Amino acid sequence: FLMNTFKLLGNGFVGTLLAVVLLVGNSIPAAAQDQASQGNQNQNQADKNVRPTQDQRSSGDSSSTAQAPSTQTSPAQKPEVKITPREAEELFHSVDEILAFDSKQTGLPIKKQVKRRLTSRDEVEAYLTKHMKDEDVKRLQRSELVLKKFGLLPRDFDLERLLVSLLREQVAGYYDPKTKTVNLLDWVPMEEQEPVMAHELTHALQDQTVGLDKWMKRGEKDLGEIRKDPTPTDIENDEMDDSREAVVEGQAEAVMLQYELAPGGRSILDSPDLVDEMESQMANGTDDSTVFKDAPIFLRESLTFPYSYGLKFEVKLLEKGGKEKAFPEVLANPPRTTRQIMQPETYLSGEQIPPMPVIEFKRDFKDYIKFDIGGMGEFDVAVLVEQYAGKKLSERLYPEWRGGYYYAAHPKGDATAPLGLMYVSRWSDAEKAAEFADIYARSLATRYKHAEEVGKTSSGQAVQHPKYKINLLQGRHTWTTEEGPVIIEEQGDTVLVTESLDAATTDTIEKEVFKK
Repeated sequence: FLMNTFKLLGNGFVGTLLAVVLLVGNSIPAAAQDQASQGNQNQNQADKNVRPTQDQRSSGDSSSTAQAPSTQTSPAQKPEVKITPREAEELFHSVDEILAFDSKQTGLPIKKQVKRRLTSRDEVEAYLTKHMKDEDVKRLQRSELVLKKFGLLPRDFDLERLLVSLLREQVAGYYDPKTKTVNLLDWVPMEEQEPVMAHELTHALQDQTVGLDKWMKRGEKDLGEIRKDPTPTDIENDEMDDSREAVVEGQAEAVMLQYELAPGGRSILDSPDLVDEMESQMANGTDDSTVFKDAPIFLRESLTFPYSYGLKFEVKLLEKGGKEKAFPEVLANPPRTTRQIMQPETYLSGEQIPPMPVIEFKRDFKDYIKFDIGGMGEFDVAVLVEQYAGKKLSERLYPEWRGGYYYAAHPKGDATAPLGLMYVSRWSDAEKAAEFADIYARSLATRYKHAEEVGKTSSGQAVQHPKYKINLLQGRHTWTTEEGPVIIEEQGDTVLVTESLDAATTDTIEKEVFKK
């Protein structure tokens, strides 16, 4: 669900721009530039080249509760030097040379010439406005309310405004699959343009190989809009477009870094330190990425997810099977979940996790009107845990995820009532489930003005983890809040959360989830 917000960007909000965009926050490590300089002085690059934020998540991509920036310093406030027509001509002459480099690195053939265009900031903003449709705005607003219910965005946060500001700040270039054109931005310094092209022209090769528009849309399905109850398979496939985006951007990041390393005779496989440095720069942003740095953890992680995790995914595939595995083969057989991206060994081994059973939503929520529904994948859980328990604990716990989904609804006849929420997650064992239940319970104090546990039931208990300084929340626990009751129940490897739902509905859901 977290990444669903950015499906708005990839699949509608800005057309297919984000799926093929390179963002400024994504810097080429200075060490890589130094090595490029040693190999070829003419290819020396500035230390702030390019990089994806997204999601930039936050995640990322979805989240400390930073406020929406009311005042911010954007790159536009710094003196901007526009590229001259002569410099643009030089750039355009280098497109075919860089395209040939990309093709050699990826094994993806050049089937036709790529159109090229120099674009202004005003033209980019016009492009974003043109591709923003009414249904995309409504979908964005729906996602925003659910994110706020989970506490991943502040209650007064303006998500649409921030996303537009982020794109204005972060975009460094983009490839448009509809027009088959690589768009170079006239305010990006000349020394940064070649690595941008190495990234964007990788997208052109991907497009010529699989047809990016069609390939990306194969995973697109808005579960919040379909009339029928989603099946376990629908929930399982809810991250298909997120994982495909990570492949697309991970490949482009790998080629861009390889372009910088090549003059020094090095590659990304013998430069793990540079890959780590690049990932760190993605997560933290550059000094002038003020909008990105001020964004909640969720947004920063979500925006960077396809680039940072996508790059590591590609490096692992290169190690195991060379460029054939990392480029043509993965495009033909892409991963389906963020788990496969975050843990490439699960993709390489063909791991199969049984689809998670789902309840009968229409029957169980007969007194409610559906607002939104979606899968909660491994990346979503990673961000949720990071926000409330820190990154180290998140990195230890998220690999234990084994499935999850949520359902949000308003009670019939009361549009002003708080949004009701049900969230089910499955874990590798009962201990990990209880650990997650405790982390989720701790989030209540920051998400609600008043959250008081009403007494432990006979089946509920909190015990100390035998190894880590955390509690295990076992059994059933209830809190009262200003938005109604919150119930967290752990049984075996499953955790059920209900928020702001009436007692009868919660009871029905409990019986179905836990087969009581």
